[in-house]
Amino acid sequence: MKIALIAVGRARRDAAAALFDHYVKRIRATIEVREIAEGKGRTAAERTEREAAALLAALPKDAHVIALDPQGKAMTSETFASLLGKLAEGGRAPAFLIGGADGFAEEVRRRADLVLSFGPMTWPHLMVRAMLAEQIYRAETILSGHPYHRA
Repeated sequence: MKIALIAVGRARRDAAAALFDHYVKRIRATIEVREIAEGKGRTAAERTEREAAALLAALPKDAHVIALDPQGKAMTSETFASLLGKLAEGGRAPAFLIGGADGFAEEVRRRADLVLSFGPMTWPHLMVRAMLAEQIYRAETILSGHPYHRA
């Protein structure tokens, strides 16, 4: 499976980036990271609108769009694994979106097939990348039948 990760902002080489790389190396799926420049503008609305245009333009054709946002739907690792399994069976690749500091414009939320939350707290964007990679790795192990300690 090919997975797109489209994120506003540039990754720095730090501990969160190293953790992301650690899990990406363990994942069988291919993760293609596309970084979008932070939107320019005096207001949050101006910035998020510019970011939205760039995020939506970067989406692969026919992708199942999952926007990562604290106000989204929370799910268990098993449910997330099931979602990825169904997408793989259906031949649809997921595209995960990570917004900028001001979040997503409404048009991104409308385009998303799912708005997913890793919890109501605000996380650094690079940490979100690492958490996403870990959950994809965990999903692959669950789908392969590896014993899951929470089951």
